[in-house]
Amino acid sequence: MSIRLRLVLSYIAMLLVPLVLSGLAVILISIATFGNLKSVFQVDFSQGNPIKRVVDQELENVAYMKAKTETEPDAFLDPVFIQDLEDRFHKINMGIIIRKDKEIAYSSPYLKEGEAQNSSKLPAFGTSSGQFQRNQGSVWITRQQDFLFSDNSKGSVFVFLDGGPFQKYLHQFSKSVILTFVLILVGTNGVLTYFVSRSIIKPLRALKRAAEEIKEGNLDFEVVPQSDDEIGELSRAFEEMRRKLKKSVDVQLQYEENRKELISNISHDLKTPVTAIKGYAHGIMDGVTNSPDKLDKYIRTIYTKAADMDRLIDELFLFSKLDLGKVPFQFETVDLGQYVQDCTQELQFDMEKKGVRFTLTELPKKPLLVTADRDKLRRVLLNIIENAVKYSDEGNCRIILTLREIDGHAVIQIKDSGQGISEEALPHIFDRFYRADPSRNTATGGSGLGLAIAKQIMEEHGGRIGATSMIGQGTTVYMALPLSKQEESQG
Repeated sequence: MSIRLRLVLSYIAMLLVPLVLSGLAVILISIATFGNLKSVFQVDFSQGNPIKRVVDQELENVAYMKAKTETEPDAFLDPVFIQDLEDRFHKINMGIIIRKDKEIAYSSPYLKEGEAQNSSKLPAFGTSSGQFQRNQGSVWITRQQDFLFSDNSKGSVFVFLDGGPFQKYLHQFSKSVILTFVLILVGTNGVLTYFVSRSIIKPLRALKRAAEEIKEGNLDFEVVPQSDDEIGELSRAFEEMRRKLKKSVDVQLQYEENRKELISNISHDLKTPVTAIKGYAHGIMDGVTNSPDKLDKYIRTIYTKAADMDRLIDELFLFSKLDLGKVPFQFETVDLGQYVQDCTQELQFDMEKKGVRFTLTELPKKPLLVTADRDKLRRVLLNIIENAVKYSDEGNCRIILTLREIDGHAVIQIKDSGQGISEEALPHIFDRFYRADPSRNTATGGSGLGLAIAKQIMEEHGGRIGATSMIGQGTTVYMALPLSKQEESQG
């Protein structure tokens, strides 16, 4: 659930829940209040609506009173009748005031002494239709019945409701309702705010802890998303950032380690021929070369070592440019079958001079079109073939080259009959400066960059390179290049 939807629902709940709970509270308080009002009204509340019972009782009393005004108006001066009428209204917490002309003939005990004596506060004769209502302190006049006494004097009977108890209960009721509403509102908002904020604050605190861990350099602190909302998305993005940052740091550390190893290997590979050159040059200066043959041997050795250094520097320079992506590639569509056949014919003569049996045993019947840089691809083939010659017994070296189409790729396989590569060394042969020979003898091994350069060039082509080998049974290197779209459409 998104935070926006959660907030909308919480706002709706903050409105509806207090209203519903307040409604229930009002009902309960009303029931309690009406229960207390039973002590005010002397009416049977066991059956029917209590308010209706009170109203019916009032109407019945008013009808009785009205009939008396029409038949026996002077009865309103009779103490016995007045007391009977007073008792009838007293049961429903009402009282009566009887006025003759402008004098008060009778007032109920509900009124304080002298409270009703001021007749000017009462409605004038003939001003009410029987439904007049006026607030007079804590007294509500609900009925006014005008009539004429037998001596033609004006008479009025006022029915009033004692508002004292009602005001008391109304005050208690209002106070209880307001207090209950405030408590419900505060409680509901507090609970909803707690749960909503908890679902937001808790994951934010987790993100804060993760940020502090990363600040301290601990990139192994995993951020686990706790929801599917926006904060959950933020947590997943934060975790993805942490993983990439950790990977970047690991790569940087690996680069640093490789840099140290690179410096060490370069220092070793350059120091060996430089030491040899210095030694032979020093021998020449000391006059050790006392014969033309010996001098020629020393000079040729110096030249060979210098050539080795020059080749190492060239390969290192090429590898660095490949690693930085600064070597330009001239890609074009190449028929790999014809290309391999041409390369084989060019290498055939050189291989025969070295005593190597070099054969092309398998070519596809149809053209295999790939996108490649001819010169860079030839460099890969030469590096692999030169490696095969170096690690094979002299005079007993056989190299077999095949080309096949496998799963939408053109695959070149170069198999030699050399000494093979151990299982431990095989995964590392494409690493820069790696040599299976721990002594790093340049007589049997090259710079250690040939296969690394081949791997870089194949990756720039969108292909891959690998090898399989067994000790004593030779090595097979395979290179896979994706077929061009033109080739795939023709197929």
